[in-house]
Amino acid sequence: MSETRPPLLNKVFIVGNLTRDPELRQTTNGTPVVNFRIAADRRFKDNSGEIKEEVCYIGVVAWQKLAVSCVDHLKKGSSVYIEGELRSRTIETGDGSPKNIIEIRANHIQFLDKKRAIENNSDSGENGGINGLDNLANQEEI
Repeated sequence: MSETRPPLLNKVFIVGNLTRDPELRQTTNGTPVVNFRIAADRRFKDNSGEIKEEVCYIGVVAWQKLAVSCVDHLKKGSSVYIEGELRSRTIETGDGSPKNIIEIRANHIQFLDKKRAIENNSDSGENGGINGLDNLANQEEI
């Protein structure tokens, strides 16, 4: 019998709001990287029919031109659509113990705030598209 392997797939699509301003840093070789967190809501009805809401907080990391664009155009409360993949890494906490972090490595981000996107377009004279970064300023519905 031949062995079958399931396909490898690691793809995330999510919409959320930034919980604070993005933080831009540079690696030791000068590569820009930005980290921020988003809050993604889920609304549902419980067994009694009451509408409930759960919030999931997710870390996001973006690199190079996408990172710089995030700092230029996003701030706390900004709505974003993110496509990327899950990544895990281990960091050392303040007491020296290891902590595992799972976050989204973004490869495509869309700005969903129409007002901010329109303001950004009038400043830059373009559609906000920079290597995987778009906005939805011209769309009627989201």
